[in-house]
Amino acid sequence: MPKRTRAGTLTALAVAGLTAGTALCAAPAGATTKAPAPKFLAASELPPHPSGWTAGKVTDGLPDEMRYCFGEALLAYDSRHRTFRTELDTGAEQLTVVVGDSAKAKALAARLDREVKRCVTRMDADPEIEADYRGYGRLPVEEGARVHGFATRAAWGAMDIHLVSVGRDGGTVTVVRWGQMGDFTHAPVKAFKKTTTTAVHKLY
Repeated sequence: MPKRTRAGTLTALAVAGLTAGTALCAAPAGATTKAPAPKFLAASELPPHPSGWTAGKVTDGLPDEMRYCFGEALLAYDSRHRTFRTELDTGAEQLTVVVGDSAKAKALAARLDREVKRCVTRMDADPEIEADYRGYGRLPVEEGARVHGFATRAAWGAMDIHLVSVGRDGGTVTVVRWGQMGDFTHAPVKAFKKTTTTAVHKLY
């Protein structure tokens, strides 16, 4: 039998340890891996704008533009968002919330749809603001999406138009908001519906 040196013994032990460690760290057969993070819209996928869009980084939390309408409804959830800018007066945001459970995500999406209408009612109750709501129906994408619109006119003359959609794919909910100065005649509803469909399809 060949004589094993001390160095050879240490090398053999190291190899054995690495092999055992690999076996212990390996995922068991049939184990599920972590689901991928939902994807966000690209700037080119928003309604066309003369100056073009610039997309910000994906950031944790709720964007300031959505806090007034959705802040209370999303207190219990972790969310991520991306903000989009133009060189003029038009802006947009996309928010995603991974609930994980399809039933809970369905309930959250339904609540966010209701919150849009409640938000308009709250704004209209302000003596300094007039607010009008229009529903633009559902879209047949994944588990569905709904498109809303509202216009505001302030006592000092400012007029703004907003389009908001709430969509769901399984246990994930996404909200897209678009806004600029103007009224309902300036709302790119058809293009925004296309953006919403892309946003929901693109999640996974």
